[in-house]
Amino acid sequence: MSDDSRPSPTGVRTAVVIPAAGRGVRLGPGAPKALRTLNGTPMLIHAVRAMAASRAVSLVIVVAPSDGAAEVKSLLDAHALPERTDILVVPGGDTRQESVRLGLDALPPEYGIVLVHDAARPLVPVDTVDAVIEAVLEGAPAVVPALPLADTVKEVEPAGASGPEPVLATPDRSRLRAVQTPQGFDRATLIRAHETVTDNVTDDASMVEQLGLQVVAVPGHEEAFKVTRPLDLVLAEAVLARRRLTDGF
Repeated sequence: MSDDSRPSPTGVRTAVVIPAAGRGVRLGPGAPKALRTLNGTPMLIHAVRAMAASRAVSLVIVVAPSDGAAEVKSLLDAHALPERTDILVVPGGDTRQESVRLGLDALPPEYGIVLVHDAARPLVPVDTVDAVIEAVLEGAPAVVPALPLADTVKEVEPAGASGPEPVLATPDRSRLRAVQTPQGFDRATLIRAHETVTDNVTDDASMVEQLGLQVVAVPGHEEAFKVTRPLDLVLAEAVLARRRLTDGF
């Protein structure tokens, strides 16, 4: 929306791709998940603002539903967003992986760092965004924010929709992390991953792992949770209410 794209102090520009083409069926019928509102504002707007809060981010590419790009662009135009950050809307594909690739295809050549962020994580603090970018600047080809697990984890033999499931093992919880977004990448690495990896894709970082490259984790944040179920909406509203009281957010 502004052409004042600012490089980071190192001269390497950072862009964010937000795939927002999913329907979010676990939240029930209605608007696509990214367009559900929190405190009267669509989650997508919160997510874009969270990314644009980092002064290192100068471009956000929103990947919209293939038949809803115009609607998403109008939505973004109707809300106040930082003028220092350019916003681009492109139509997405049938899968998240395809949508991210389409976002990468629209990336101008001067951007060397790419973050991929879930629109359904609308409340990521700017310190988390900056920590991911800094780790990529320091040489990591792929970076994920992650949190230690609070619960004991069991590996089970899946038994379908219902019924008891035999426990196979109890992994060492101290070695496990719950991964969040934004995930950060060296641009060339992420493009190569999308060009070559098609199987066993759980997130973009797993694609880089399949290239045999090192992925590193930086501390995540409890407010970077994913809004997937109706209860998550309640929690997100509570976080926003607390921010209004403490930060004037």
